[in-house]
Amino acid sequence: MKSPLLVFNTKGIYCKIADVYLDPWKPVKNAIITHGHADHSRYGHQNYITHHDNIPIIKHRLGDISVTGKNYGESFSINNVKFTLYPAGHIIGSSQVRVEHKGEVWVFTGDYKTENDGVATPYEPVKCHTLITECTFGLPAFKWKPQAEVFKEINTWWKQNRAENKTSILFGYSLGKAQRILKFLDTEIGKIYTHGAIENMTEVVRDIVEMPETIKITRDTKKEELRGNIVLAPPSTHGSTWIRKMVPYVTASASGWMTFRGARRRRAIDKGFVLSDHCDWDGLLKAIKLSNCEKVICTHGYTSIFARYLTELGYDARTQDTQYESSLDVDQ
Repeated sequence: MKSPLLVFNTKGIYCKIADVYLDPWKPVKNAIITHGHADHSRYGHQNYITHHDNIPIIKHRLGDISVTGKNYGESFSINNVKFTLYPAGHIIGSSQVRVEHKGEVWVFTGDYKTENDGVATPYEPVKCHTLITECTFGLPAFKWKPQAEVFKEINTWWKQNRAENKTSILFGYSLGKAQRILKFLDTEIGKIYTHGAIENMTEVVRDIVEMPETIKITRDTKKEELRGNIVLAPPSTHGSTWIRKMVPYVTASASGWMTFRGARRRRAIDKGFVLSDHCDWDGLLKAIKLSNCEKVICTHGYTSIFARYLTELGYDARTQDTQYESSLDVDQ
């Protein structure tokens, strides 16, 4: 029986012929990295291969590593296996990985979304025989509004808080979500302040994507300066001493999980905006259809439900456990 081109083992997704892993979760010799989030780009690999735009991001996170950059659509061969990176639309520098050997083609999506967010290079469908896809939001309940509508809601919320002389605190992951929010905030409303983690990551990507001016919050920042303005902060700061010093304030979270009102109550957030850097239900189905694949391997997310639905549609679909994160406790 012919061995699969890609297999899952205790270290990650492995191409034995090329001796290369895709987004491995344990240290390996050769790793192709789809994007800069910590569950996909981990420390300890000997050699990293990723998109050029992702290099400053993972170097900021991982330090002095051996890394080779590739362009989208640029093919490279390792032991007669051809690899090509394609835009995933997830965050800046994110990629899908196309793997081809003797006419057989697999694609690993990494994390991705089909909506063009104006920040990341837009997603491109890639035809293949087997598709390894995330399904973080693989339930019919998850259907995203066009982001223009969401940002109109965010800016209206900020404007209302400013009228009440309150600080608006908006939580979003420091890599990806924060820059997407920042790009479309209405700077005519007021000033944009940032937590250090968001400021540092934003500085890393300013050479790649133009961003509005921000002010980093320091020990010298007075809460009176923040009144009427907006603060971008990582979700981990919610309820911290750092936040409590900003009273009076109003909090909000931008995440796909805000679809569920219970998630907002659980986090004790005043307002929830449904904004995700992952595909919704329709986006996942669209991507799978456009790939023309025959087999689908569903990784992190609502894998069982989504794979069962794909099977009903006629796909050869199954689930696969990985160590990529997908939960209400992670900003998505």
